[in-house]
Amino acid sequence: MCVPGCVETVQRRLSRRGFIKGASLMAAGAATLAARPLPARAAEARSFTRVVDLTHAMGPDFPTYDGGANLEMETLVTLAKDGYNMARWHLVEHTGTHMDAPIHFGEGVQSADAIPVEHLVVPLAVVDIRAKAADDPDAQLTPDDLAVFEAAHGPIVDGACVAMLSGWSDKVSGPEFRNADADGVMHFPGFHVEAAQFLMTERNAIGIAVDTLSLDYGRSADFATHYAWLPSNRWGLEAVANLAGLPATGATLVVGGPKIKGATGGPSRVFALL
Repeated sequence: MCVPGCVETVQRRLSRRGFIKGASLMAAGAATLAARPLPARAAEARSFTRVVDLTHAMGPDFPTYDGGANLEMETLVTLAKDGYNMARWHLVEHTGTHMDAPIHFGEGVQSADAIPVEHLVVPLAVVDIRAKAADDPDAQLTPDDLAVFEAAHGPIVDGACVAMLSGWSDKVSGPEFRNADADGVMHFPGFHVEAAQFLMTERNAIGIAVDTLSLDYGRSADFATHYAWLPSNRWGLEAVANLAGLPATGATLVVGGPKIKGATGGPSRVFALL
C-alpha cells in the first residue's frame, strides 16, 4: 500500500488527528495477539486440476496509492546490439499485486524473506462483498460479512488466507480503481479492523487479501487494519486479480512473495490451485 513518503504521511495524519496514541495501543494489542502461536501447518495430501493466476500484469502505468509511477524499466542491453536482453528495474516495493510483510507496519517482526514457507501455501476463503461495494465504494468487510460467509460455508479453517472480493479488480485499467475525489481522498473497499481482529483471535488466519490498493478502505486516515494485522506476524496481499473465478472455499493459495533480505513486501506472483 505505501509509497515513498508513506510513513511520513501516516505519521502526519495520525498526529493531526490525535491517533498516534491509538496506533501505539493497536500495535501493543497486536503484539499481544502475536504471542498466540501461529498455525504450524503440517504437510497435507493435495491434488489439483486447475491453476488460477491471481496476479495483475504490472507496468509503469499500474495504478498506485499516491497516483504516481512506482515502476521504471531502464534498458541495459539489447539482443540486437549485445546478444541478449536485460533491463534494470526502479521499483517501489508496494506496487502491483504485492505482499505486505509484517515489518511493513511493525517492529521486530518478519520481513518478507523471513516468512515461513508453510505460511505461504494455505487454504483460501473468498468473501464476496460485491453487492455491498457496488452500492457503496467505501464499503468494508465486517464481522457481519464473515458471519454470513460462515453460515453458508462453515468456519474459516485454521491458517487460512481470507480474501475480500469487492469486484474492484475490474476497474484496474482506469481511474475508478483509485477512485479519488476532488480532494484527493480515495474511495474503495477494504477490511474493517474488527474483521481483522476476529480473524486473528477467533479463527487464527495467517493472511488477508484484497482486490483493491489497500488492506484498509480508501478513506482510511489511521490505517487501523494494517496496524492491527501486520505486527502480529501475519501478511497481506493487495491488488489481487481474478478472485471472481474462485469458489468460496476449497482453493489452495500459493504466494510467491519476494525473498529479499529486509524487504517490507514486494510484487508477488500469486496462484490458486483448484
